[in-house]
Amino acid sequence: MTSPVPEEYAGEAFAESAAEAVQTAVMAARLVMAIADAARRHQQRKQKGKEDDLPAAEEAVNEVGKDVRRLLPSDISTALMGEADWPQLAQQLLALRKAGVDLDQVLPRIGEVAVNVRDQVAAKASESTDQWVRAVRETLPAGPVREAIVTSPAWPEMAATMSRLEEKGVNVREVLATAYNEVLAVDQTVAKGLGAAAEPAMSRDAQLSYGPLTTGLDLPRDFDLDDREGTLWKLAIDPQDNQHYARLVREALPGREREVDLLVAHREWPLVASRMAQMEKENKPVGGHLARLAKDPSWQEGSAAQLGKRMVNATSEALQRPVGDVPGQSRVKVNTAATRATSPSVDPTKAVKAAAPAEAGVAPHRQPAPAAKRGKTL
Repeated sequence: MTSPVPEEYAGEAFAESAAEAVQTAVMAARLVMAIADAARRHQQRKQKGKEDDLPAAEEAVNEVGKDVRRLLPSDISTALMGEADWPQLAQQLLALRKAGVDLDQVLPRIGEVAVNVRDQVAAKASESTDQWVRAVRETLPAGPVREAIVTSPAWPEMAATMSRLEEKGVNVREVLATAYNEVLAVDQTVAKGLGAAAEPAMSRDAQLSYGPLTTGLDLPRDFDLDDREGTLWKLAIDPQDNQHYARLVREALPGREREVDLLVAHREWPLVASRMAQMEKENKPVGGHLARLAKDPSWQEGSAAQLGKRMVNATSEALQRPVGDVPGQSRVKVNTAATRATSPSVDPTKAVKAAAPAEAGVAPHRQPAPAAKRGKTL
C-alpha cells in the first residue's frame, strides 16, 4: 500500500490521470453512439431506400442535452458535451429518438460502458503509479530525496516516463540508484542555502546493496563492505553478536563447516547478520528459518567459485520466507530492490552493546567509524 499524497498535492498530482480516464470513457461512449447511429442508418436505407435527415443542431442540443445530463454520470456527460462536435452527437441521439429508440433505456447502458472503461483506465493508471512508488521506495533510502519524488506535483508524469523507459528496455531502478547522489547533491545545495543540515552521501556499496539482501532493513547510507569491522559497527553488531549469528548458521547446517565458513567470510555477510539481528529484535525464530537451508539444499548446485554468494542468497531467502512455507512449492519471490517504505530513518535497528563512547547528541552510526580493518572479525 502506498503512502497517501499530501492533501495540498492530491488534486494537482492526480487530476491528469483522472481526466485521461474520463476522456477515454467518453471515447467509448462515442463509439457506442456511433454504432447505434450506424444501425439506424442501415435500417432506414434497407427499409426506405434512404436515410432520414438529421434534425437541426440547435434543436438537438436543446432537447437531448438535458437527457444526457440526467442519464449519464456527471463527469462523463460534462466531458461529452464539452466536445467540439457535441452538436453533431446530439443530432445523432435525437435522430435515434425520432426513429423510435428510447433514450431513457439506451443512455444508461452507454453510461455503464463508459463508467466501466473509466474505472479500468483509472485502475491501470493507479496500478502503474503504485508500481513506481514502490520502485522508488525500494531503490532509494528513506530521506528527503525519496519523499520529494513521490510527493511532487509532477509525480504522475515522472511515473509515466519511468514506464516508457522500462518499455524500451531501460533498468529504471538502476537509473534511480545511480542518480541518487547527484540528486542528493542538488537537495543538499538547496537545503544549505536555506540553512538546513545536509544528509550524508550514499556509498557505492549502499547503492548496490539495495535489493533482496536489504529488503525491509534500515541501513546507514555510507557503509563499506570491504571494511567489515567498520560496517558491522555501523550496523550495531558487536563481535559477540556476530559470533552468535555465525553459530546459528553452523547449528542449522551440521557437518557443513566449509560452506558456513564461506558464508561468514563473504563480504555481504554483515547484511545477513543484520537481518538476523532485526529478526531477533522482532522475536522471530531465526533458527527455524535457517533450518530451511538443510531442507532445501539447492544452494549446492553450481560452480564452487560462486558457492559463497549462493550461500548468502539462500540464507537471506530462508530468513525472509514466511513460516510454514514448504521448500520447492510456494517459495516467496524476494523483491528485487530493498523496501524502504516503512523506514522512518536511516538509524541502526538497535543500540550498539560495546561501541566506543559517542559524542553528545550524535547517533552511533553518525560517529567516525573505527580504523578500517579487512578480513573476519570472528
